[in-house]
Amino acid sequence: MNIDADDFTLLGLEKAFTLDRAKLDAAWKAMQAQVHPDRFAAEGAASQRVAMQWAVRVNEAHQRLKDPLKRAAYLCELAGVPVQAQNNTAMPGEFLMQQMQWREALEEAAGQAQVEALSDEVTGQRKARLARVTQLLDVDANAAAAAQEVRALMFIDRLLEEIDARLEQYEDAS
Repeated sequence: MNIDADDFTLLGLEKAFTLDRAKLDAAWKAMQAQVHPDRFAAEGAASQRVAMQWAVRVNEAHQRLKDPLKRAAYLCELAGVPVQAQNNTAMPGEFLMQQMQWREALEEAAGQAQVEALSDEVTGQRKARLARVTQLLDVDANAAAAAQEVRALMFIDRLLEEIDARLEQYEDAS
C-alpha cells in the first residue's frame, strides 16, 4: 500500500468516471478494516498515528470518489487538466444565457409547481451533462472538455441548491 497512490489505486478500483458504488463502498470498508487505528492499539502510539493517517487518507479517497462531480474533477486533475473552478469561470455564452434564464425563472416563479418544473428541467440538464462527462472521460479521454463540463455542473449544482432552498420554503409554509 502506498499512501501517495491516487484514490483509485489506493482502493483497488479501475481509474474511470463510471464507478460501481457498491464496489467503491466495499473497497472502502475493506481498506478501513485493514487500517483502522483500533487494530494497532497494542502496537503503541506511533503505530496508531500512522494508522490514523491511513484511515484519514482512505476516507478522503472514498469521499472524493463517491461524489460524481468531485470524481470527475479528480480525473481531470490526474490527466493534467485541473478544473480550476475558482479562477477559471469562463463559460460558453450559450450556457451563461441558460443560467440567466433559469435564475430569472426562479425569481419569477409564482408558486411551488413552477419551481418544481424548473427543478425538473435543471436536473435533466445535470443528468445530460453527467452523461457527457462519462463519454468525455471514459471513452474520448478528453479531460479538457470534461473540465469545462465539470465547471458547468458546478454552476448547475449551485442553482439546484437555490431551487431546493426555495422548495423548502414552500414546505415550511404548509
